[in-house]
Amino acid sequence: MAKYVRLCNEIYVTVSNKIGVLADISRVAEQLSINIEAVAGYATETDEARLLVVTFDNARLIQALKSKGYILIKEVEVLLIELENKVGSLEDMCSKLSAEDIDIKHIYGSTCPAGCPAQIVMSTSDNKKALAVLK
Repeated sequence: MAKYVRLCNEIYVTVSNKIGVLADISRVAEQLSINIEAVAGYATETDEARLLVVTFDNARLIQALKSKGYILIKEVEVLLIELENKVGSLEDMCSKLSAEDIDIKHIYGSTCPAGCPAQIVMSTSDNKKALAVLK
C-alpha cells in the first residue's frame, strides 16, 4: 500500500538527443542546490529526447534551464508515491486504480534494498481521483 502520496509537478524537457544533456541539466540543479527526486528519459525516433525530472523547486530550475537555452520545457502534474518495498505493492496500487477506472498515462520508479520504500512517479487520467484512492 502507498505509504505516502502527493500531487506535484514534473518538469518535462524536450532536448536534442546528444551526449551530455542530462549531465548539463543535473549540473544546473546541483549548482542551485536543488535535489532531483526522480528522473526518467528516453530518445524518440527523431533526434530528440525527453527528460522528466521531479524536484521540490521546479520554478528556479526551469528559470535556470531557460537561461541556458533550454526552451521546450513544460510542467506536468504527477503523483509522487512511496510504496512499501515488498512483493505485491505495485499490483495492489494498480488494481485499486483499475477498479476506479483510472488509466495510468505514464509511470516510472525505483527501489532500494529492503527497508526503503519504492518511489513511483505517475500520471493518470484523473490525478486528483487517484490521489484520493491511494491515500
